[in-house]
Amino acid sequence: MSTPDPEVTEVARDAARPELIALALVAVAIGVLTRFVTRSALWLDEALSVNIATLPLGEIRSALERDGHPPLYYVLLHFWSELFGTGDVAVRSLSAVFGLATIVLVWFVGRRRGGPAMAWILVAVVAMAPYAVRYSNEARMYALVMLLVTLGWFVLDDIVVRGRSTILRYAALAVVTAALLYTHYWSMWLIATLGLCTLWGLWRDTDRRRMWTGVLAALIVGGIAFLPWVPTLLYQNAHTGTPWAEPSRPTVALSDALVDFGAGRFGEKALVAILLALALVLGLFGRGTSASTIELDLRTRRQVRRETIVVAGTFAIGTAVSFVTSSAFASRYAAIVFILVMVVVAAGLTRFTGRWVRFGAVAVMVAALSVGAVMNITYDRSQSRVIGPAIAAGIGAGDVVVACPDQLGPGLDRTLPEGVRIVTYPDAGDGRFVNWVDYAQRNAASDPGAFAADVLAQAGPEGTIWLVWSVSYRTLEAKCAELNAALSAVRPPVMLIAENGDQWFEHASLTRFAPPT
Repeated sequence: MSTPDPEVTEVARDAARPELIALALVAVAIGVLTRFVTRSALWLDEALSVNIATLPLGEIRSALERDGHPPLYYVLLHFWSELFGTGDVAVRSLSAVFGLATIVLVWFVGRRRGGPAMAWILVAVVAMAPYAVRYSNEARMYALVMLLVTLGWFVLDDIVVRGRSTILRYAALAVVTAALLYTHYWSMWLIATLGLCTLWGLWRDTDRRRMWTGVLAALIVGGIAFLPWVPTLLYQNAHTGTPWAEPSRPTVALSDALVDFGAGRFGEKALVAILLALALVLGLFGRGTSASTIELDLRTRRQVRRETIVVAGTFAIGTAVSFVTSSAFASRYAAIVFILVMVVVAAGLTRFTGRWVRFGAVAVMVAALSVGAVMNITYDRSQSRVIGPAIAAGIGAGDVVVACPDQLGPGLDRTLPEGVRIVTYPDAGDGRFVNWVDYAQRNAASDPGAFAADVLAQAGPEGTIWLVWSVSYRTLEAKCAELNAALSAVRPPVMLIAENGDQWFEHASLTRFAPPT
């Protein structure tokens, strides 16, 4: 059995006051609501997830070769959709279930790491954090990532901190490791960091080398279980990715992640990022000495030192690899460390030892987070929610719907009447999917004029052409504008909906080209 951490023993006696519990329960209630309620249509990534997941199981791997992700979430969504259907609420509810399970589990994380007070504070910030709300409300894998990381925290805490080194727990660690790798590739950097920490433990903690050997073996077994997918990963790495984004410096990636954790796209992002940064500093360095005084100790607090090391190592390795290999970083990848960051944030809020000072600090944090959380209910992620019905109201037999670029197709397809086929630029492929293989090269080689001629031939003299297009997608430069111009040279254009880049997450214009009279 390991020696109890004196800091954790100290805070374990820190009781949660009734007003703090009430505040946390209100945050949970709002968090649950925002995880299930939204007015937004599915946008590109969500629609692609659903379309891939609803393929026959034997076809998912080949579809993911062209998409760029590992398969676990898609397989789970496949079975979920068979049970509950493919409506917007149904497919998003799987992530909501993952998000709710995480809220429940983080209460126990907080209690273990800092007693009842920290448990309720951690529940409140995770329930209300816009980052967690968004990804618990999207048909994507990031809520599953957060849940798996939380489960992994429990297993490692049992083994390393509580000394419960059993075969069952090592097996659980191996399963969680493999599940993370099969869910998101940034898990590799988390597991690499844990591996380095384990090697450090083997070297320094000679009294518990057997335990550290077991942890290392579990991580290796989890990695071996991932080997069957490695050929697909190598193909994806060579041919897919994020061709529209540029590599980010690690410092830029860190600031982007912190902003997204607190507010995302919304105007309060700078303010909330500052609050989160202050809480992180207090969590790592702070010590409350009176009701109104906190001292900073640069030696750091042992209470959250492990979480901080894992976050820093994961982020450093991941962003360094992304920068060196010229691959893009997106703040959603930071889902792999989000829960660990929130543990440190919650610890920082416990540094306020005065009853009402602490309550005020937590209330301010929750209020700041709530703005972005509630905005997730009303914020439209895709303009297809209005474009699709506009097309459906006027489309007739023989009409042709064109999406330029093809990234607009999957979301648009879900808002059109059944049987309407979308012709996508540049490949005239299936509008439900996007082929990311060598995407930038294919876009650069495409010919808008030739594509316009093919579309006009498909529509014939009597069919209307409905062009859904945007000029804001990288790797296409002016291609979609050139397509619009080529069609306009033959038929008079009528713009029905203008691209609204300020309001919409996925935005586009709708232009109608009626048959010549």
